[in-house]
Amino acid sequence: MISLTTRFKIILSVLAVILVTGSFILYKNGSTPEGKNEILIKALMQGLSSGHYQPEKVDDNFSKKVFKLYLERLDYNKKFLLASDVQQLQKYETAIDDELRQGSFQFFDLSADMYEQRVKDSQAYYKEILAKPFDFSKNEQIELDGEKLAYAKSKEELKEAWRKQLKYQTLVRLVDMQKEQEKKLEKDPKVEKKSFEGLEKEAREKVMKTYDDLYQRLAKINREDHRATYINAVTNVYDPHTGYFPPKAKADFDINFTGRLEGIGASLQEKDGQIKVMEIVPGSPSYLQGELKPGDAIQKVAQGSEDPVLIEGMRIDDAIQLIRGKKGTEVRLTVKKPDGSTKVIPIIRDVIVFEETYAQSALIEDKAKIGYIKLPGFYADFENKNGRFSGADVKKEIEKLKTAGMKGLILDLRNNGGGSLADAVEMAGLFIEQGPIVQVKTASGKAVVLDDRDTQVQYGGPLVILVNANSASASEILAAAMQDYKRAVIVGSPTFGKGTVQQFFELDEALPAQFNPYKPFGALKLTTQKFYRINGGTTQLRGVVPDVVLPDAYAYLEFGEKEQDFALPFDEIAPAKYKPWNNGKLNLSQVKANSQQRVAKNESFGLIEESAERLKKQSDNTTRSLQLEKYLVEEKKAEAEAKRLEEAQKEVPVLNVKRLQQDLQALGGDTAKLARNKEFMKGLKQDVYVEEAVAIIQEDLK
Repeated sequence: MISLTTRFKIILSVLAVILVTGSFILYKNGSTPEGKNEILIKALMQGLSSGHYQPEKVDDNFSKKVFKLYLERLDYNKKFLLASDVQQLQKYETAIDDELRQGSFQFFDLSADMYEQRVKDSQAYYKEILAKPFDFSKNEQIELDGEKLAYAKSKEELKEAWRKQLKYQTLVRLVDMQKEQEKKLEKDPKVEKKSFEGLEKEAREKVMKTYDDLYQRLAKINREDHRATYINAVTNVYDPHTGYFPPKAKADFDINFTGRLEGIGASLQEKDGQIKVMEIVPGSPSYLQGELKPGDAIQKVAQGSEDPVLIEGMRIDDAIQLIRGKKGTEVRLTVKKPDGSTKVIPIIRDVIVFEETYAQSALIEDKAKIGYIKLPGFYADFENKNGRFSGADVKKEIEKLKTAGMKGLILDLRNNGGGSLADAVEMAGLFIEQGPIVQVKTASGKAVVLDDRDTQVQYGGPLVILVNANSASASEILAAAMQDYKRAVIVGSPTFGKGTVQQFFELDEALPAQFNPYKPFGALKLTTQKFYRINGGTTQLRGVVPDVVLPDAYAYLEFGEKEQDFALPFDEIAPAKYKPWNNGKLNLSQVKANSQQRVAKNESFGLIEESAERLKKQSDNTTRSLQLEKYLVEEKKAEAEAKRLEEAQKEVPVLNVKRLQQDLQALGGDTAKLARNKEFMKGLKQDVYVEEAVAIIQEDLK
């Protein structure tokens, strides 16, 4: 069977013959060859149509999707383009498909010319507006959601939008400075107290510097950078994980592995002009610090106590350069939370603490001994056969817990973003005799079933698997398999819903030697496969819906694969042949009913539900007052509510948890390891979700 990589190369080689025999001039007066962009877009479109799992029909409807997506990314906050500009571009709304076939960039060139001119025009706005004090007694509001804004009808209207934006940013900075001054005065009443006017001026100056820096960076963005944004608006209509990587961006990708940042350990994605956190790397400084979460939008980056740099609208590779840094240095991220609130998160850059990425266990002593295993990711060391593999590690932890007398097991996959598929399959095999675990399908091929062929059952007792919205990929495969076999009770909140597989194709390798004068071209990341459960349904989009759904603070917020633009749909194929687990006495309907009764009486879950409703309300309310007094009232109310819920959570009953003796011995006298162990135990003892998982297992043991 021909591999997809080989097939991709053959298709582009055939395309190359067509291109070379066409009207291209490989050299012109010994200078850079003309026609490179035409070759690039034709090669990409050929690759997309032949290699993508679900190719799009490139027609007027496709053109409209690209147009909308590109416009959103070009000027999401509607602070550059005028309504008349958009109207002018609109004549291309149904012509992009024709341009792609022709290798033409007329629409892109017009939009880029227009955007670059408007950026230059706007530079005068912020300098003029920030030169004068703001009147914070005036009763007015600002809309912060770009989707709810309309393009300005005139330059005067656009300038007014800029005034409100700059006033809001100055207001936020001013309030922060007032709070800092109050803290300093509390510590030392002799500290010089600055006047309101002085603080307001200083706040404007700081905002001015932020925009000076921003415009210096905008000036460095060249036409090819803009072109990559346009091309990715084309590729992302196929699905959000398919994308074009120009040569420089591909090099950054290879260095950072899916945007994984050296120094803090977070995976980022550029979306609608914002830099969003997609994943927190287990064992990383962000993971250990605990406040940066998937779904957060990074707005500013500061080096320690220095003034922050605005990164909204910045290229992701430029943002990465700001966030990276030497071990031991501090980076302060100003993030916008999914509920609309902003928070400054200080993180000390460091290397990943590998012990934190590995499976960890503990024993919960309730009416019976219950084992607990936390698995941050499905790790595998493919370069070293004697290295760490998550499947083997979980097996070892199970054996240790069995020796300690456990009668039930909780496997915690919350915030586990996935990893090694082979280890997910192996891990599922620890809990069943043998059988299929997952189905993997290409667009044209038959589904391949991945089986557990080991007849041994390492653990056959009561099993609960904890999941949440950040459980993705391999986590979903394991949870789905155990749910289909009726082997475990899945508890928590619906998972992320990413059931697709991507593959990189280097365009330079695929295009033959006669195109060397045009290279480098970069790479195409293509969605080539889909995961399906053994019951036939895909994990794509819907993820895994737990058997027992518990309240979650982020339950009502837009999160997961279903919120991505043009995500591939849910579908079904024929189920695999498997026999449900029948060695237990699990009555799932009774488990659900009893859990609902406990949750209804549990004050902690009531507070979590209340918090979820508050977050949803805050997220929906995207307007902010520009009047100082009203803004302060809103801020104090939100802070008081958050503090009340935080304090109430401290009243959660404490579970009787202990580490196994061999694990405590392994810590030795290492102060860093002891500190991390203390945090691990502290969080586990007061985890209301683990408390409910314990109750479910106790019920099964009766």
